[in-house]
Amino acid sequence: MASVVFDGASRTYPGTTAPAVDKLNLTVNDGEFLVLVGPSGCGKSTSLRMLAGLEEIDGGRILIGDRDVTNVAPKDRDIAMVFQSYALYPHMTVAENMGFALKIAGTPKEERDRRVLEAAKLLDLEPYLERKPKALSGGQRQRVAMGRAIVREPQVFLMDEPLSNLDAKLRVATRTQIAALQRRLGITTVYVTHDQVEAMTMGDRVAVLKDGLLQQVDTPRNLYDNPVNAFVAGFIGSPAMNLLIAPVSGGKAMLGDLALDVPASAGSSVTVGVRPEGFTPSSKGFHVLVEVVEELGSDAFVYGKPADSTVKFANASDEGAQVIVRWDPKNPPKPGDTITVEAVKGSVHLFNSTTGERI
Repeated sequence: MASVVFDGASRTYPGTTAPAVDKLNLTVNDGEFLVLVGPSGCGKSTSLRMLAGLEEIDGGRILIGDRDVTNVAPKDRDIAMVFQSYALYPHMTVAENMGFALKIAGTPKEERDRRVLEAAKLLDLEPYLERKPKALSGGQRQRVAMGRAIVREPQVFLMDEPLSNLDAKLRVATRTQIAALQRRLGITTVYVTHDQVEAMTMGDRVAVLKDGLLQQVDTPRNLYDNPVNAFVAGFIGSPAMNLLIAPVSGGKAMLGDLALDVPASAGSSVTVGVRPEGFTPSSKGFHVLVEVVEELGSDAFVYGKPADSTVKFANASDEGAQVIVRWDPKNPPKPGDTITVEAVKGSVHLFNSTTGERI
């Protein structure tokens, strides 16, 4: 097993001026499951490919264990990668697919068969070892791709959105299997996804990227409770945190009739962040005009617009932005109603309305 260190690692693609990954400093501990998450184009897959040796590094270095692998060929880095596409050989059986890398490496057949069988037991693939990929479901094919990585017994697993081709129900089941498997094997794993729910449920720690820059790396709980800036606050959590720009008057940020204490350094306006569960019904406070109600059985979420014109959304370019409030599913409001809510104590996050940094 081994740790992974990105030491000021950068990558700028030819023909572009902005780095795809900009001076990334990140340490993945030995045996840790670390998830890289962010919107499309944030540099997460590029970071993974730099670690794999599939992308050149323009600055900095990468270490696996105590070994600098910046200029080491991919095949010599002792890593195994699981891609978004299963990339299985259609003419080979499951067992042949899983053992192919070992065969190329010259591993004796007896040892090869032992490792393939062990991996098949871990992944519940024993009944399918003699089948061809076309006779398998999407989830089974993804498990074969996982098995192909496991049999190599690498120092580091790299996974690039391995669940994105699966349907929603299978994706949930498979992500729990991958997380449990990684903990059983104890192999250092770097996992890339754009799905923040996947990131929060799978990772020991989560690294959030935006425009090639690392925003925050922390445990899922700390990312949720203590985001360092408005971007992380809005990206982590489902449904997303409400981010509203409120005018400041007399040391109070005003969301309609809801007055929130702010420090003297806040300026004339501040970005107020409140998660959907951070609002609670009240007789006086912040007024929301209801547009849609999502009833989910155990939960209900109200989507609407601020009824007070002085309150704006932090992301002014997002025309579809809505205020989201978790509501009692047994007594939801109707579209067209105006609800009044206040913020639960300790649920308010304040950010600088210009820089987005936490206040």
